[in-house]
Amino acid sequence: MRERPIRTPLTLRAYGRLTALLGPAAPLLARSRLKRGKEDPERVQERRGFATEDRPSGRLIWLHGASVGELLSIIPLVERLQARDVTVLVTTVTRTAAALAARRLPAGAIHQFMPWDVPAFIERFLNHWRPDLAIFAESELWPNLILRTTARGTPLIQVNGRMSERSFRGWQRVPRSIKALFSRFELCLMQTVDDARRVEALGAPRVSTTGNLKFDVPAPEAEPEAAMALAGAIGRRPVFLAASTHEGEDEIVLEAHRMMAPRLSNLLTIIAPRHPERGDAIAALAEAAGLQACQRSRGELPKTRHAVYVADTLGEMGLFYRAAPVAFLGGSLIRHGGQNPIEPGKLGAAILHGPNVFNFAAVYAALADNQAARQVTDAGELASAALLLLTDQHERLRQREAAGETVASLGGALERTLAAIEPYFLSLAVRGG
Repeated sequence: MRERPIRTPLTLRAYGRLTALLGPAAPLLARSRLKRGKEDPERVQERRGFATEDRPSGRLIWLHGASVGELLSIIPLVERLQARDVTVLVTTVTRTAAALAARRLPAGAIHQFMPWDVPAFIERFLNHWRPDLAIFAESELWPNLILRTTARGTPLIQVNGRMSERSFRGWQRVPRSIKALFSRFELCLMQTVDDARRVEALGAPRVSTTGNLKFDVPAPEAEPEAAMALAGAIGRRPVFLAASTHEGEDEIVLEAHRMMAPRLSNLLTIIAPRHPERGDAIAALAEAAGLQACQRSRGELPKTRHAVYVADTLGEMGLFYRAAPVAFLGGSLIRHGGQNPIEPGKLGAAILHGPNVFNFAAVYAALADNQAARQVTDAGELASAALLLLTDQHERLRQREAAGETVASLGGALERTLAAIEPYFLSLAVRGG
């Protein structure tokens, strides 16, 4: 279905040769990453394309989602694809996403780490798995991965695609390279009209706007026993959640807590860092600020003396959103680009965020249009907004309902995505896998 791709420009050929030279250094890189806890010691060989699972016979569809957010967005797609009697291989980049995959992927789906973008590693991976169709989520544009996959005749589709203004400007510096990469995609299914406009301007020939798959992901569950234990520990205390915080934001959250505490008796602030390995550092920050803290990763529950509960575990955000009526979403007071507000919107949390939400601009714009979220810029504004929502039940309920309605109105991307890629399933069926 794809037209003949554009000839590979010199820059991409040079990239391929340069990355090929990095292959012998892979053991050193692996050791360094293992020391820093960035790799799973039992599976680090997957980074060099060595599979740790056998390939089943028959047709195989490969889905890739780099991190936790991308993985969550494609899980409903995995479930629907499995109903078509195909094997689904899911790859991720981060350890946190791999841990989530172990818990959330449906039975029968295979998980592997994505190999590093070294030609020999990609070839080894492809030789083993021999995918019949490749589907990449959001914004993964690794040159060797794209060129080597499509060189085998494997159809490649982008789903839930996004292209921020910042990334767009960066790719404009290498127009021939990005056009050559996008020419390899059978189809680019983008989240928003702006995303679609940007990739078309960069040379993507077949683009559609299908919406954001994350709106169709069910709200995260909470283990009933864990929910009961946490609720029992909290009792009637007011609770404020800072979710998916990044380095540089925890100090702001702690200062906001200190500002609110005189007005809210026995306030408990839950800090759930985006990267749980920062838990010890956050607890130390709280103690340095004169706030007693405990950590979930140590099996602790907050006692009356604890002002801060560090939620440094994986896969439990459903528990924390249910425990707190007001949630600040991190990555937004620094230049990270924000975190996804869909989960708290579905679970009824009143949403606060900083000004830097360009990664999810369309979602936050919809929330703003419906007065379903509040923007803050510093500790003082965060404390003031959280205090209002924690003490004014009418305003809190209004904002929570508005957020839920906004999120619900933006669904439907899963069905549109499946409809768009249906011809490729039919093509696989005709070929017989």
